[in-house]
Amino acid sequence: MQIPKNAVLLRVFIGENDKNHHQPLYEAIVLKAREMGLSGATVLRGPMGFGHSSRLHTAKILRLSEDLPVVIELVDGEEKINAFLPALDALMKDGSGLITLENVQVLRYGSDAAAAPR
Repeated sequence: MQIPKNAVLLRVFIGENDKNHHQPLYEAIVLKAREMGLSGATVLRGPMGFGHSSRLHTAKILRLSEDLPVVIELVDGEEKINAFLPALDALMKDGSGLITLENVQVLRYGSDAAAAPR
């Protein structure tokens, strides 16, 4: 699978406790992206953050939070990312979050060994 050199980075900012039915929302998003053939997804868990409510979420010992910030990053061509947006909207319909899009330039995807014919 090749990603176009000029691609789109989709970032989804949510909380660790956000759900889609009884499944963690970040998991539902990654599985849907895989189902729809996107090139890949990465889930990053943050030790500290706040969102539109200004409520601080932190992993500090004295202020344990069970709802740490989570960022899901997906990179693919504009067409595939745009096709994924309605599915993402449906997954996030019951919760809140921030979704951003950014034009990026892909310098490398995969290894040379993976691209070589066998």
